Amino acid sequence: MNGKLIIFSAPSGSGKSTIINYLLKQDLNLRFSISATSRPPRGTEQDGVEYFFLSPDEFKRRIANDEFVEYQEVYPERFYGTLKSQVEKQLAEGQNIIFDVDVVGGCNIKRFYGDRALSVFIQPPSIEELRKRLEGRGTDSPETIDKRIAKAEFELSYAPKFDLVIVNDQLDKAEAQALEAIRGFLIN
Repeated sequence: MNGKLIIFSAPSGSGKSTIINYLLKQDLNLRFSISATSRPPRGTEQDGVEYFFLSPDEFKRRIANDEFVEYQEVYPERFYGTLKSQVEKQLAEGQNIIFDVDVVGGCNIKRFYGDRALSVFIQPPSIEELRKRLEGRGTDSPETIDKRIAKAEFELSYAPKFDLVIVNDQLDKAEAQALEAIRGFLIN
């Protein structure tokens, strides 16, 4: 049986990665989508394991050939994207694929796969709470936090385009809500 797609998007600091890691530990046959990038491998990263590493020219050629379900040029000549062929391979193997993507990429994947995909937006309780979480991490400068907040306000405008919006005001409640929704989606 073919797998299904679960798409997660959220502003930085909303708890998306924590919820995804929780879901990966559940019995849902979830596997991450392996993305493509034009950046070189870091450390022990291997082609086809963490990413498919493509040259910028190869990435652009594949864009021109319509081989991506979604992609983005994050910096000049620095691309990230999801190859249609990889998604189809994982689905054919019966894997349920989980995506951790930006809001535009999430909407593009949902548009392409329709009812085979469930799109989930993780929303912070408020911008003020999001700022507290980002400051609490202690990893970003005040300028970086301001940029993340500005980006979050833009990303929050995309929430209505997702199948499900989960407000992460209590992590255990948000995890349970995500688990229930995904179990229901995978059964149908």
